[in-house]
Parts: sequence; structure tokens; C-alpha cells
Amino acid sequence: MTIKSKIKPANIAPQADVKPRARQKLMKSAALPSGTKTPSAAVVKAEKNSAVSPAEVVRRPRSNRRSEQTIANILAATENIILESGAERISILDVCRAAEVSRGTFYRYFASQDELLDAFSRHKRERFHVALAEAVALHEDPDERFAAVVRYLDHYLEHGRARRLLVVAPEYALGFFRRIFHDSIVRFQDVLAVVFDAWESRLGINIDRELVCEMLIRYVLSEQLVPGDSDRKALPRRIGRMLESLITGASPRARR
Repeated sequence: MTIKSKIKPANIAPQADVKPRARQKLMKSAALPSGTKTPSAAVVKAEKNSAVSPAEVVRRPRSNRRSEQTIANILAATENIILESGAERISILDVCRAAEVSRGTFYRYFASQDELLDAFSRHKRERFHVALAEAVALHEDPDERFAAVVRYLDHYLEHGRARRLLVVAPEYALGFFRRIFHDSIVRFQDVLAVVFDAWESRLGINIDRELVCEMLIRYVLSEQLVPGDSDRKALPRRIGRMLESLITGASPRARR
């Protein structure tokens, strides 16, 4: 009896003294791989983002990748169906069949058809701006960066699907253009900030950056609605003349 009474408190007392928060830290440290002294980069990133807990990031990385791929497949199927039949005739069942997912899987990510179309609009907007940023990322020289922007817009007008969207789903396409218009002005100002700084220093004037970006975007939209009859290879030079005339006030015809 004497030996047991001495051993029993020794086994129990240390566990009782551990506070809940300290116990959680001990459990987390025990879950790390052997030899790991600091949390992984994914955990550190998750701790900075209060919307995602570190445990979720560590516990379900493969599930997250599968989810992203499933969403990408659903959005790709949505785009193909819209371009073939229009936004008004799209159905969740058709999207599920094209994406090869069940209805249950679809509803795990989208609550309704309207939510799917909203997500598709955001997806297309982000793809456009991410691709634009990537196209100019390597160009620090202002003139080269502006030329890269013009080349990107030329490629978008030549190979993009916006004109097809206008044909098969005009109401949806116009609504999409309205939703992204003001956001695009802000994004273009960010991308062209270095260019505007150089132009202002070179010309000794203050440029209305918002106006220039708005006119640039309106030009691209007008090409979608009413394509120009002139040679498409002249597009970079035409955009350059248009912006030059806006900045300096000179007539674009006089600078051919």
C-alpha cells in the first residue's frame, strides 16, 4: 500500500497540472515529423490567415488540391456549355455530366446555378488580370512594359472567347463586361504605374491615369463589339497613337 501510494500521485499529478492551452501545444508538437523544429510553411501561412486553421492545412493538403481541380473542371465545363448553348440554357445536370462529377459534388461547391455563373465571371476576370500581370512581369523598362501590355491585348482580341460569348449569350456577356469594368480600370492602373511615372517625368505633366486606363479598356471593348476593318498587326501602333494623343493633346493623325 505504501509503494502504490507513492507511485500513483507521480503518474497522475503532472497530467493534471498541464493547462489546456499548453496541452494543445504539446499535442501539435508531437504531431510534427521527427526532427522538425519549426512549423511548415503551410502552417505559418495558415496562422496568418484566420479563415483557415493550421490543422486543416496540415491535415488535408491532398483534399484541397482535389477540390481546386474539381472546381476548375466545373468552371471549364461551364465555359464550354455557355459558348455552345448560351448562359440561359445552361443546366446543372449538363455541367455535372461535362465535368464528370456528381450532383452532390457540385453542390459541395456551388449552391445554385446563379452562384455558379457568378463564380465563372469572377474566374474569367481573374484569369484575364493574372495573365496580364504575367505578361508584363519581366519588363521593368516603361516602354517595354507598355509594349507588352499592348501585345497582350492584341493576343486577347485575336484568341479570346469574349466575342463568341457576345454572339451566343449577349445579355450575359454585357453583364460580365459591366461587372469587370471598374475593377479592370484599377488593375490597369497598377500594371501601368511604372509607365505613367516615366511618362509624367518625360513630359513634365500630370497624367489622368484613371481616364487613360478607362479609354484603353473601352477601346478593347469596342473591338469586341465592332471589330476594326484595318490590319490587326497595326493594333499596337493604333493604341500607342490613341494614348499619345490623350496624354499630349496632339492629333493622332498628325503622328502617323
